[in-house]
Amino acid sequence: MTWLREAWLLASLEAGENQIRSAYLIAALISDETLSRTVRDSSPTLFGVSGDALRQNAVAWASGSEEEQQLAQVSTRSPGNAGAPAGGAPRGGGPLDLYCTDVTEEARKGKVDPILGRDSEIRQVIDILTRRRQNNPILTGEAGVGKTAVVEGLALRIVDQDVPDALKKVRLVSLDLGLLQAGAGVKGEFESRLKGVIDAVKSSPQPIILFIDEAHTLIGAGGQAGQNDAANLLKPALARGELRCVAATTWAEYKKYFEKDAALTRRFQVVKVEEPSEPLAAAMLRGLAATLEKHHGVRVLDEAITEAVKLSARYIPSRQLPDKGVSLLDTACARVSMSQAAVPPPVEDRKRRLAMVETELAALGRETAAGGEFGARVDGLGAEKAQLESELEALNARWTEEKTLVAKIRELRQSAETVAADDPGAATFKQEMTEASAALRALQGEEPLVHPEVDRQAIAEVVATWTGIPVGRMVSDEIRTVLAMRDRLEDRVIGQGHAMEAIAQAIRTSRAGLTDPRKPIGVFLMAGTSGVGKTETALALADLLYGGEQNLTVINMSEFKEEHKVSLLMGSPPGYVGYGEGGVLTEAVRRRPYSVILLDEMEKAHPGVQDVFYQVFDKGQMKDGEGRDIDFRNCVIIMTSNAGTDTIAKLCADSELMPEPDQLREALQPDLLKVFKPAFLGRCNVVVYYPLHDDNLRKICALKLKSVSRRMRETYDVPLEIADGVTDAIAARCREVESGARNIDHIINGSLLPELSGLLLEKLADQSKVTKVRIAVDPSRDGFVYELS
Repeated sequence: MTWLREAWLLASLEAGENQIRSAYLIAALISDETLSRTVRDSSPTLFGVSGDALRQNAVAWASGSEEEQQLAQVSTRSPGNAGAPAGGAPRGGGPLDLYCTDVTEEARKGKVDPILGRDSEIRQVIDILTRRRQNNPILTGEAGVGKTAVVEGLALRIVDQDVPDALKKVRLVSLDLGLLQAGAGVKGEFESRLKGVIDAVKSSPQPIILFIDEAHTLIGAGGQAGQNDAANLLKPALARGELRCVAATTWAEYKKYFEKDAALTRRFQVVKVEEPSEPLAAAMLRGLAATLEKHHGVRVLDEAITEAVKLSARYIPSRQLPDKGVSLLDTACARVSMSQAAVPPPVEDRKRRLAMVETELAALGRETAAGGEFGARVDGLGAEKAQLESELEALNARWTEEKTLVAKIRELRQSAETVAADDPGAATFKQEMTEASAALRALQGEEPLVHPEVDRQAIAEVVATWTGIPVGRMVSDEIRTVLAMRDRLEDRVIGQGHAMEAIAQAIRTSRAGLTDPRKPIGVFLMAGTSGVGKTETALALADLLYGGEQNLTVINMSEFKEEHKVSLLMGSPPGYVGYGEGGVLTEAVRRRPYSVILLDEMEKAHPGVQDVFYQVFDKGQMKDGEGRDIDFRNCVIIMTSNAGTDTIAKLCADSELMPEPDQLREALQPDLLKVFKPAFLGRCNVVVYYPLHDDNLRKICALKLKSVSRRMRETYDVPLEIADGVTDAIAARCREVESGARNIDHIINGSLLPELSGLLLEKLADQSKVTKVRIAVDPSRDGFVYELS
């Protein structure tokens, strides 16, 4: 082990190798007295060779030997080994080949994508590079704006000779810091490698410009920051102009690392790389469209490019253009390409569901043979299996037809593009392609299985998948759901038609795309007595829009009575306990940007909480504790309040003389102003809920009992019959208007269900079979009677 360790130190530290050659084994054996003593007697001629000569001439002496050929073959087969040159080039080419990538060579080979829209930044970089001293630009900007692309654009210009004479023969190489640090476990080895790179750049007969991406990682690399780190090795060469370097880092990292080191800041000239505008980002994506088309084998329409920029700018605020636009377009291309080759998701889903049903039927068949009774369940599964088989057969037939039409359209388009515009056959190709496209649209309807090209709908589907926001073209089922929103809400929230209409209007306007894009979908302050349906409204909305009540974020504002707890909504600022953990509200919206936010009992929160929401209501954004912008523009914000309940109860005491919603809201305004600021109320849509009277209570009671019946069916597969008069009897007990429908829950959960559960458990304990349950009114004791048969 000692012999191998000494040989490895000689190979890695002194020669910059990552493999131990035979020459280094011999040199270690000769140089170490302990090792040499063991073999001196057996091989005295070996010690006639100088260890220094071996170390200095190992590569030259081994040139052309079998060992050299083996090393070259291993390096070619394993280009990913630590210390191997990029692209699998043979070893021994020096530090530049070991730890750098030649960007100009990649541009010459066509491996660099075309760069558009960064001419100004490239010109600034060229101006700085042609200076005599301190000719080192540093590109600063947010992640994803295209800092590396600026350097690639410079490499393309160098290859095209579209640069000043001083840069025409320049070689632009990118330093791989990860490769430079890999395996550098011995103190001083990293600095030795970096020093070798610097010396190679300075001594190269061809001018070299070094590109360092993520340059902030140099600070502290190889030692403590400000001491023997890599940045201090670069400073002398950078100041004298012996080494020209282009660095790139984000604004945050530049402020954190570079600005604190005045000497390092002086050696670099900042070039700001801003996020491009939407038109400029679209132009950048058009330059990449041909590359994406070639890679994925699909056609990208121009409408897809503009839609990718527009939708990514609006719905993906956490990332920057053009990066998020490129990712969106690339994903859409991959999805369209996959639709033309793989099994469509609807077909695959039904196949998997059919396999699950068949497995369950087989299991039930075995249990039925052993004496089990699963007649109703088996019948239901059999019907589902027949339906799945029918749907699968229809989908497979349509899939085959769509693939045929898509292949025909692609072939016709390719032929039309290769034929001259004045050729007589061009019109024929165009006519046939139009007819085939019309036939495909008629066949697909609103649910295409195979996409012929990347269009705006393909982009919208990717955005909807990433964010959960339905931004694509609405299908007929969605349109019907939105149009019937009020009726669907009123099925669950009884007696509040005006409130349901206000919410339905906001949802309809949003889905039609006519809302102010800077504001949330809707901001509602729901005022009313307890138990009238304010919280139930939020639950119903989450269920209708997002498919389940679990998609509702509920925040109890009574927990924020103290002013210092306001920061819990947004997250603690730097230096405070909890920094980096995120806020209760901001983290919920980051995870579900398209959701319902319920701020319960808003009037109980500290008045300072209201100030936090001004920016949210006006511009749909809030900064969290870490300075990130959280997007609320796709949220429905519902706040509940019990302020002014006495006024509401007084004005609505008589169900026949209740005021109109607008009149009730005006009468409640003074009570609301006592707890809410005028500026806060002015940004909300105030909706006042009426107290519930006898008719409403009876309807709510019927809904609650229907839920009990459904649970009975699901748990015991037993029908529950509710006799006439039960709902009236329960509603008659709800004497307190202030408690609203909560009294119904108290009666059902505190009286009816406990009595029924006791009788049901007794039957189960006696192993008696229950086939039917009936609940009726018992007039003799003002209660209920239960019949289990």
